Amino acid sequence: MREERRGSVIQSGEVANPRAGMSGRNSTKPYVIAKRAVWEAYQQVKANRGAAGIDEETIAMFEQNLSRNLYKLWNRMSSGSYFPPPVKQVEIPKAKGGTRKLGVPTVIS
Repeated sequence: MREERRGSVIQSGEVANPRAGMSGRNSTKPYVIAKRAVWEAYQQVKANRGAAGIDEETIAMFEQNLSRNLYKLWNRMSSGSYFPPPVKQVEIPKAKGGTRKLGVPTVIS
């Protein structure tokens, strides 16, 4: 009978449970969030012409320092220190009379 060669164990950089601890991890961030995902989310907000939320920051104001703002958002999300701010509540008219409440989130905070 011949001896069978086996390769080394390959470990994934992703963790199924981010709160399971840091042992054996290659990353310093507890959550794996692609920077590309943050960029694509920003593109969707911009395409929808997102309105200013409770912080009154517009898309134009956010774009004045776009790369820094997107990096700061990604960094907070991937480290677990991002907590979304309160949502601005506005009432909008309904087609058949009356109003309904609409939540307007902030661009970033």
